[in-house]
Amino acid sequence: MSRKEEIQNAYQSVGSHTGFYDGMMTYGNFAGKLLCRLVWNMDKEKNLYYREKVLSSIPKDFSGKLLEIPVGTGIMTLPLYKELPKAEIVCMDYAAEMMAPAKERAALAGIENIHFQQGDVGALPFPEESFDIVLSMNGFHVFPDKEAAYQEVFRVLKSGGIFCGCFYVEGGVKRADWFAKHIYVPKGLFTPPFETEESLRKRLMESYKEVSVERVETVACFSCVKK
Repeated sequence: MSRKEEIQNAYQSVGSHTGFYDGMMTYGNFAGKLLCRLVWNMDKEKNLYYREKVLSSIPKDFSGKLLEIPVGTGIMTLPLYKELPKAEIVCMDYAAEMMAPAKERAALAGIENIHFQQGDVGALPFPEESFDIVLSMNGFHVFPDKEAAYQEVFRVLKSGGIFCGCFYVEGGVKRADWFAKHIYVPKGLFTPPFETEESLRKRLMESYKEVSVERVETVACFSCVKK
């Protein structure tokens, strides 16, 4: 079985436990709170801060074209998309089962300007310079071919467009690094090699301008503009 298949299978399983996953992402239930504190050293305030930090890179009156990959269950971004009725939004995920709850949420919320599509970040099915914003929350620590993912994001982003997001980086919390290596990697939930805060900043500065990287415990939040 290829690493891509292992990841897809792992997140198909996660997609069938939406309540637990959403609780972890948003500090929203007992199990999620416990995992956030135990593994990621996150309390409610830090969890909310990093999520708001990332989404603050998207203008409140945004009316362009946005790609989110991976969208996951949509728990973190769909409330924002409801406030952007003039935007054209494409939400993509490699695991259809992870994306199914996002589709349901969008339908229930009456969000009609979203197109959901299964796909691989390492081979995006879009022409060059298609998007004004590419958003990636909690994806790059999962992607099996990170170089291809970075290259594809750069390719489909317009000149002057925003690349923003967040993901796990090494070196922030020792016990999180242990869990990543010994639990999440074997289960197909994370895939090395992992960035550090410093390596991410260096990478982004090579291809982008107005680079901002801030680590919140184990999560690096970033925003940059394509040159």
